[in-house]
Amino acid sequence: MYSLSDFDFNLPPERIAQFPLPDRSASRLLHVDGKTLHDRQFTDIVDQLQAGDLLVMNNTRVLKARFFGVKDSGGKVEALVERVLDTRTVLAQVRASKSPGPGVKIRLADAFDVTVGERAGEFYTLHFDADVFDLIEQYGRLPLPPYIEHAPGEVDETRYQTVFNKVPGAVAAPTAGLHFDEALLDKLRAKGVKFAYVTLHVGAGTFQPVRTENLAEHKMHTEWYTMPQETVDDVRATRAAGRDVVAVGTTSLRALESASQSGQLEAGSADTSLFITPGYKFKTVTRLVTNFHLPKSTLLMLVSAFAGFTEIRHAYQHAIANEYRFFSYGDAMLLTTHNRA
Repeated sequence: MYSLSDFDFNLPPERIAQFPLPDRSASRLLHVDGKTLHDRQFTDIVDQLQAGDLLVMNNTRVLKARFFGVKDSGGKVEALVERVLDTRTVLAQVRASKSPGPGVKIRLADAFDVTVGERAGEFYTLHFDADVFDLIEQYGRLPLPPYIEHAPGEVDETRYQTVFNKVPGAVAAPTAGLHFDEALLDKLRAKGVKFAYVTLHVGAGTFQPVRTENLAEHKMHTEWYTMPQETVDDVRATRAAGRDVVAVGTTSLRALESASQSGQLEAGSADTSLFITPGYKFKTVTRLVTNFHLPKSTLLMLVSAFAGFTEIRHAYQHAIANEYRFFSYGDAMLLTTHNRA
């Protein structure tokens, strides 16, 4: 039985990528093939996939979800939208010297007012007077991860989104998808690789470390996903043909596995709080493209469950020693599951 300490590692700060490379597909790719490691370029993924394989991508779009403002009492406030509930209502993290109560008005971005509603656990309900998406896009700031030290700029506006983003709602990017540009997608299409899409709106909880040594005591954050029937059909056809279902990112994997808990993949929309740790039997996904993850994070536990605890530990040691770039703007890995249901 694994505990939290098993998923800790020392990462030199200079290995954390602070900016994206000039070209999306110029990243490195660490191919983990059982106990064998191959240092590749990300564009080599074309050679590692076969005609008929299915790449499943998360088409969420990152919201400009961070706001600074003031309460009607004059106190300063920072708000981070966690989830859009409807066109006039959001759940948000709110930081203030004194917690705002229901009915309090907050002026955001010195541009518009929101009204605080009821609490929802650690979040506050905020009511907008106009379309949420319009106001977020016009006045919000891109919520870069906490380990990226610069303020978001024009480069981030483009590069912290995938080229296939479509459905607004995330507060963090599905980072494995950031490596794909249109030229690379065209090469994959030409080879006969298929594409399918899911939507999982990545929440801020993705950056939260696990704080309990006993993993069974950890309360997993929830995220909203949609599994289209077309994707279900594509996955079933791919598996029937004996080809690989390749999740692009842990968010796509969590959506696929969450929608497979009955034993087969099913279409629909739901919240997921699926916490994948070593011992989990993967029901749908056979290969995974993923970035490198934070120490003590649920995502490090997920990839350890997928490719093997010892294999991932060895791969991370290799990546650090060979100066791979880590986290959202960093390099990628290609993994194959060792633990099928």
